[in-house]
Amino acid sequence: VLSYGRNRKVILEAPVLDKDCVLANILAAHFLSSSDPSKAPSLIEAAKAGIEQASSYEKAVFEAVNYLISQNRDDDVAVELHSKCMSVLRQLPTLCGNFIKELINRDPNVSFEIVWQFDKFELSDSVYNYFSANTAITLTLTASCSLHHHHLFLLRDFPRDLLSLKRAQILCFYMGRPDLSLDLVQQVLPRNQQENFIYGMLAFPLLELGRMADAEDAAKKGFEINNQDVWAQHAYKCQYKEAVQFMEECSNAWSSCSSFMLTHNWWHVAVCYLEGHSPITKVREVYDHCIWKELERTDAIAVEVCLNALGLLLRVFVRGKLDTFEDRLKFLAASLSDQANWFMEWHLDLLILWALAFTEELPKAEDLLNGLKFRLSKMNKKKQQIMQRAMLLAEAMYEYGRGNEKQALEILGPDFDAYSFKIIGASDEQLDVFNEVWYTMLLNTGQVTK
Repeated sequence: VLSYGRNRKVILEAPVLDKDCVLANILAAHFLSSSDPSKAPSLIEAAKAGIEQASSYEKAVFEAVNYLISQNRDDDVAVELHSKCMSVLRQLPTLCGNFIKELINRDPNVSFEIVWQFDKFELSDSVYNYFSANTAITLTLTASCSLHHHHLFLLRDFPRDLLSLKRAQILCFYMGRPDLSLDLVQQVLPRNQQENFIYGMLAFPLLELGRMADAEDAAKKGFEINNQDVWAQHAYKCQYKEAVQFMEECSNAWSSCSSFMLTHNWWHVAVCYLEGHSPITKVREVYDHCIWKELERTDAIAVEVCLNALGLLLRVFVRGKLDTFEDRLKFLAASLSDQANWFMEWHLDLLILWALAFTEELPKAEDLLNGLKFRLSKMNKKKQQIMQRAMLLAEAMYEYGRGNEKQALEILGPDFDAYSFKIIGASDEQLDVFNEVWYTMLLNTGQVTK
């Protein structure tokens, strides 16, 4: 998982070898929740069956992962559970004194006002007196005891658990919260100074926060520890010529990477060529021989390849160079017209919408768009509010693909900024192309002055 290797499914062997292991079952269920969700429930039940005999760590991981893979989850709660917030709250009777324990015994629904002070919970005199007079108390967390601190609490308990850190960081990525992701990794860094992968995990949120020099410093440290750490490689060089040379020198190690990571690294190389005004044939060569060629491998995951392939083709199209790629977009769009490839990633769905609309597969494009609207309607209100912007971008990309640029601009509005759309599951560099689409539409419709 930390190395983004090809054999992530090895976790499925764990519950076979130890059918009663809580960690084996819940982590296997987590893997299957995205690749084959119908098989996950039986593993979850097997994990539950052993929970009474599990260690406190296993229980915390089970609680976090079980909620993470539940339907219509609240992302904030999912992160809190990864931060072991719930176990902290259960420890409050010990932390705050026996009198709270007695209150809980008298009323199981009692909650408390707590004051956060550095590394411990303390009760002020006024709160103590209030507790003494009341048994039904509303839970109020002071402003300083925020979601941010809940995350830090997990890392204080299990600072060497980089797998849980990675899960939490991925969740932060889909929440569009690189700041929170950075907080998480910085908290555990003192206990992992020479640990493999930690500096790559530090470098990425630094990049997303625009701290390029800090990201490169972190990447260099990670590269010194392990020169095959793909996220350290990812942030190591930020300038065009150096980046291309460095990434190509590292490319021999990418064959063991997952389909996403391998093709994403080559996507970066292709984008560097495009930004550096290299011949478009050089970009096409990377597409053909380094991205699309991945599909020839028997263990390739097609949608992971297509995400990077489509992201590159949209960028090429915006630059007016798509003719050089002949019928590649049409072929790719046709392969993605199957609904089995939809609704996995919002980022991918937006790219598929554009490709289907552009290649005049309009009934399919409309089906995908309506499917996204339906899924939005089934989300809880909090999630709906967050993802409404993603839906607007989806509608705009559909119209853009059809050539209705004025309508697409009306949907996006005059203040569009793609960097505020991280919630589709895309980095700043992946989001760049949507800003380019917007600029191009402004030019094409004569609205630049607006």
